[in-house]
Amino acid sequence: MKINIIFLLSFIASGALAQVTYSSVYKDVNYADDGMSYHNMDIYIPQAKKIDYPVIVVVYGSAWFANNLKDAAIQTMAKHLLDAGFAVVAPNHRSSNEAKFPAQINDIKAAIRFIRGQAKKYNLDTSFVGITGYSSGGHLAALAGTSGTVKNFTVGKVTQDIEGSLGNYNGYSSKVHAVVDWFGPTNLWVIDSCRGKDARQPNTPEEVLIGGKVDDNYDKCALLDPAIYIDKKTPPFLILHGDRDVVVPACQSELLYSALQKAKVPSQYVLVNGGQHGPGMFTDQYFKMMTDFFRSRLTTTR
Repeated sequence: MKINIIFLLSFIASGALAQVTYSSVYKDVNYADDGMSYHNMDIYIPQAKKIDYPVIVVVYGSAWFANNLKDAAIQTMAKHLLDAGFAVVAPNHRSSNEAKFPAQINDIKAAIRFIRGQAKKYNLDTSFVGITGYSSGGHLAALAGTSGTVKNFTVGKVTQDIEGSLGNYNGYSSKVHAVVDWFGPTNLWVIDSCRGKDARQPNTPEEVLIGGKVDDNYDKCALLDPAIYIDKKTPPFLILHGDRDVVVPACQSELLYSALQKAKVPSQYVLVNGGQHGPGMFTDQYFKMMTDFFRSRLTTTR
């Protein structure tokens, strides 16, 4: 759990914790109908008075170790999105110690399906659903973006159910219309070499997530990579990464961006000079870039 403490201290040091203003909030809504806290989410409604609100899902980072950090996602990401008129939904998800991949993306997709299934109850306009996240949450946001039409997927000898069937709203889509990925890992097969390591590091968050050594699990690592699912239906992406990030090296975002560009998916990659894993990234300048991106996609979608 040590890495979680590092992440949270980074967010505090970066000045990311901001006063969140909203008109109403629905706390601990269980999107899986199973009563488990790791399947709870919070729904925040903006102060602006409207009939309904376009939605942004925010996913916390924790190296996939945490199952209840939705408050951190709200404190880090919600202020600018709410001020811009978006409803903000922050889901928990199962930790890698509780369940191995693809449980985490199954949870995020179930939360998105729930949002669509219960849109009227919470005054949500699901004609636009965006998603964002930081660190491991950035990975899950990116994966939700690229795998929106994927059910089962096979690489080599491994087949995994990326969509899952959690919850009561399996007749609804888990697709999103736009993605903002904040320094998320992507290609676990090369992440150690990107960090400048000559050999694999033992007991990494990646190994906990897949339930084995990276060198023995190429197929599983490939199934975790958002790039492998990119197709002509992939929504637009904004990717932000710091050039001084030593936790998740910037090459991870560069690889994803290159794959998006190759597939001609509308995408933008911002490499932040001096940006670290939180500090130097969570500033008004880049939060505005995020909200401007979502607003532009909202206009295009409608």
